Order: sequence, then C-alpha cells, then structure tokens
Amino acid sequence: QVRLVESGGGLVQPGGSLNVSCAASGSIFSIYNMGWYRQALGKQRELVAIITSDGSTNYADSVKGRFTISRDNAKKTVYLQMKSLKPEDTAVYSCYVAVNDSWYWGRGTQVTVSS
Repeated sequence: QVRLVESGGGLVQPGGSLNVSCAASGSIFSIYNMGWYRQALGKQRELVAIITSDGSTNYADSVKGRFTISRDNAKKTVYLQMKSLKPEDTAVYSCYVAVNDSWYWGRGTQVTVSS
C-alpha cells in the first residue's frame, strides 16, 4: 500500500506566498522522480514542476522564478514553495511520484488566490 498525502493548500491574496507538501507512506522500497501538477476549473491538467532523484529540476514557463520545488528523502516528502501568487495560479495541486517503479497520484490540495 502506497499513499501520497498533500497538505498546505488554502486561500491566499494575490502577491502572497504559500507552501504545499506531499508525503509518501506505505510499502516503499525506492522513490525516484517527484513532481507537482495542477488543474484549474474548466482547464486541462498541466505540469508545474519536477525534481529528480539527483536534485535536477524543471518548471513550467508560467511559474519560473516564482515557484521552487524541493525534496526531503528522509521524510519521503516533496515540497512546492509558491511566491508572488497570481489569480491564475488558482487550481488543485497534486503530487505525482515514482515509487517502486510505478507512478502514484495524490488526491490534491486546493490553492485559491483571490482578494
């Protein structure tokens, strides 16, 4: 049994900051790439950021310079630090993690940017 649980979502004003995290638990033998996706209401899911096992990162153009992805292997957790948030960042943010040579999705956490 492998589970991914996101936390840290909520309501934030435009220009504000918010951090979300995703912790993996269960029968885990190895963890490789970890990433974040988001899906806004009425829009397709899009990749936000990815971090590999060696720490290499990649970001969507829309979040470069504002978002930072990181990981703590001891805690089996991936983080997303979000700054200078915009209303268009409003979405359900879900983690996507390679565990035991398979990919798993978290249920997602809602991030709402509004004044």
